[in-house]
Formats: sequence, C-alpha cells, structure tokens
Amino acid sequence: MGMNNSNVQEDFILLGFSDQSDLEKILFVVVLVTYFLTLVGNTVIILISSIDPKLKTPMYFFLTHLSLLDICFSTSIVPQLLWNLRGPAKTITALGCAVQLYVSLALGSTECVLLAVMAFDRYAAICKPLHYAAVMNQQLCQALAGIAWLSGVGNSVIQSTVTLWLPRCGHRGLHHFFCEVPSMIKLACVDIHANEVQLFVASLVLLLLPLALILMSYGHIVKAVIRIKSVQAWRKALGTCGSHLMVVSLFYGTIAAIYIQPNSSYAHTQGKFISLFYTVVTPTLNPLIYTLRNKDVKGALRRLFHRDLGS
Repeated sequence: MGMNNSNVQEDFILLGFSDQSDLEKILFVVVLVTYFLTLVGNTVIILISSIDPKLKTPMYFFLTHLSLLDICFSTSIVPQLLWNLRGPAKTITALGCAVQLYVSLALGSTECVLLAVMAFDRYAAICKPLHYAAVMNQQLCQALAGIAWLSGVGNSVIQSTVTLWLPRCGHRGLHHFFCEVPSMIKLACVDIHANEVQLFVASLVLLLLPLALILMSYGHIVKAVIRIKSVQAWRKALGTCGSHLMVVSLFYGTIAAIYIQPNSSYAHTQGKFISLFYTVVTPTLNPLIYTLRNKDVKGALRRLFHRDLGS
C-alpha cells in the first residue's frame, strides 16, 4: 500500500469545536492561560532542579525530563489549537499535520514509560533505602530515561507512518482539534480493522504495561510501609509518592479513555474534551502538584528567591 499524491498534498480541516462558536471563545482564553502556566511552571521545575544542589537526585532528574516532555507536548499541539480557535480558518497543512502526529505521539508515549520509571525510582527509594544510591546510579538513570525516549519515538515512527499511509480518498475533515492516530485512521476509505487492532496492541504495551509496573511498584511500597508500622513512615511515603500518584492518575486516566476504549464508543464531543484535558490541562497541573505537595521543591524555590533578592 503506497502513499498517493493526494495524501501528501492535501491540507486537513481540524473541525474541533467549530460547531460551538461561543465555546471556542471561552476555550481560547482558557487554553492560552493554561499554556502560559505550563511553560512557566515546567520551566521553573527544570531551572530549580538544575541549579539547586539539594535536588541533584534521581527523582528530580526524572522530574526534569517530565517537565521537558510537558513543555514540548503542549507546544506541539496548543499553538495550532489557539490559531484555529481564534479565527474561521481551521486548516492545517499536510506537513504540519504529519509533524504534529509524529511529535505529539512520540512525546505522549515517552511520558507513559517515564512515569513507570519514576515509580521504580520511588520503589527503590522506599523499599531499598540503604542501596538506593548504588541502585539508582547516574548511568542507570540515564539509561532508563533513554529507554523511555526511544520507546516513545519508536512507537510514534511505527504508528504515525502506518496511519499516514492509509488512503483517504480526499477525506480531509478531522473531528478533532489536532492530528491524533484514533481520529486520523477514521479518514481512511479502506477497511481499518487491522489498524485498530495494531493501535490497541500498541496501547496495551505502552499504556497498560507501564501502568502495571507502576501498580506493582506501589504495591511493594505499601507492603514495606505497613511492615514498618510507623506513622512517620506513612507520612514520608505519602509525601514522596503522593505527587507522582496524582500525576499518574490524571495522565493515565484520561489518555487510556481515548486509546483503550473500543472505536465505537469514541464519541466526537467526549473524545475531544478528554483529549483537551491530557494535552492542555495535565501539563499545567504537573508542576503545580509537585510544587504544592513537595517540601524539597518549595524549599528550593525559597532559596532561589532569597538568592535573587540578596543579589
């Protein structure tokens, strides 16, 4: 099956929320504000994790990668969304759609694996405290981060390429606000059952497998804390893992609803709002969650501000 010329040359129409003009005006303001908060919040996390010596730990090494992912993920989607919400033009070029498809899927897939890596880090910190520094050494941290990035890129190359090669017979209207695999394959004018199966299998590997690893890690953490029978240990575990669990719940809870559910239940309106949550809202909430619930981050922010005031 080859990619015909029309598939290469045609622009796409991102119908998005075009049937709700009043909602578009509200969404423009909301998305603009949340995008600004995403950029500021995640940049602050990257900054303080890089310059504060007390945050030179594996946890904040991975948190830096998560913040970088959130910035790039939002940037791959939000500017085009704002452009489409602002005016009557709802088009995106074929090249722009392809770039958005590859980049957003790669970053989203990477985040799935990275969250599992961060859960393993929390497991090592709580269940193997005496061996934590030896286990989570710099080489292993870099290798785990590299695996997360390579997994995301590999999944995107396969899924996006297969999706873009589907013949569309001139169909250009996407019932979505960005180019995403589940909505793209619906434009095909051939039987897409095999593509849906492939998407489901990939979702099992990159969504449910990391989620299973996360649940296993936290299962061991709970058993370890119960064994200690200490209120202080419970508080430490909650402080260490609470932020990560909230991020995992927000991200996996929304993205799984899009990629795991059967195609027949992927309702246009419901799917768009769920996608809006994990592409726009979640990257904004992540730095807030880690800042508000984490004493180390709040302490680093105070030291940074005091240093600036002192200078």
